[in-house]
Amino acid sequence: MSRPLDHLVIGVNDLDAAGKLFADLGFVVGPVNHHPWGTINRIIQFSDLTFLELIAVAKHDQIPAHRPWEFSFGAFVRDAISKGPGLSMLVLKSLDAAADSAVFRAAGWGDFGPFHFSRKAVGPKGNQTEVAFSLAFAVDPMMPQCGFFTCQHHFPENFWSSKAQNQYNLATGVARVTLVAENPSDHHIFLAGFVGERRMRSTSFGIEIEAGLGLIDIVSPEGFAFRYGEPAPASETPVFAGIEIGCSRLSVVEAELDAAGETVIRHGGGLTLPRRPDLATTLRFVESGPRA
Repeated sequence: MSRPLDHLVIGVNDLDAAGKLFADLGFVVGPVNHHPWGTINRIIQFSDLTFLELIAVAKHDQIPAHRPWEFSFGAFVRDAISKGPGLSMLVLKSLDAAADSAVFRAAGWGDFGPFHFSRKAVGPKGNQTEVAFSLAFAVDPMMPQCGFFTCQHHFPENFWSSKAQNQYNLATGVARVTLVAENPSDHHIFLAGFVGERRMRSTSFGIEIEAGLGLIDIVSPEGFAFRYGEPAPASETPVFAGIEIGCSRLSVVEAELDAAGETVIRHGGGLTLPRRPDLATTLRFVESGPRA
């Protein structure tokens, strides 16, 4: 079964500053949540049941090291942020994290057991409640800077909130996640297995694969520039370089960006927010129809 997009992990040095940046861009940014392994996050939910996770390290001494059979989410986030803030992990939905772990183990993508955790949260009605997740990690040695895992929501009714999804900029969801690699075709076997979808499309610049309502593509640096309107980041190994956000009216996004004083590239029928020192991932807004 194909695994849909769930969320994107965006590491930042200053969570408050990142929250303000995304709020200025017209997103509804959730409150600060604390993890027992030393990281803190804030969530931006969309109506297509995808979300962005802004995450920072709060307590370095609580970050566990990688161990045999155990993937340290906190250590990966910490190390990714040390290289530069931005998107570092791609997460797909899971119906059974234990089964996903077994699939990834059999494929040779890391011998990790599922990682389960829970935390307190503010529920859809404003009440304190609990959310819980099980994660299954997959590692591709050819993409060491990119993290991949699936996420099983155990109490989705406590997590998803229609109020939180009512974005001021009318954003509806993650439409596309873009990786950049010198040879995109080198990574098609891993991506197809991770998504659980054999069908993929070859494009002039790389490959793309459907993951629920969104797309994952891996393209050459030239392909990235063609789609996003700015040069690709320089890297010796593949990196997550761009995120496309679907919205119901591009004019509303443009007004939010103008009000925030952001420099915007109008390119290919969309709006591109270039990489910056505090967010080394390109954001692109595209107009899309209604999403389920």
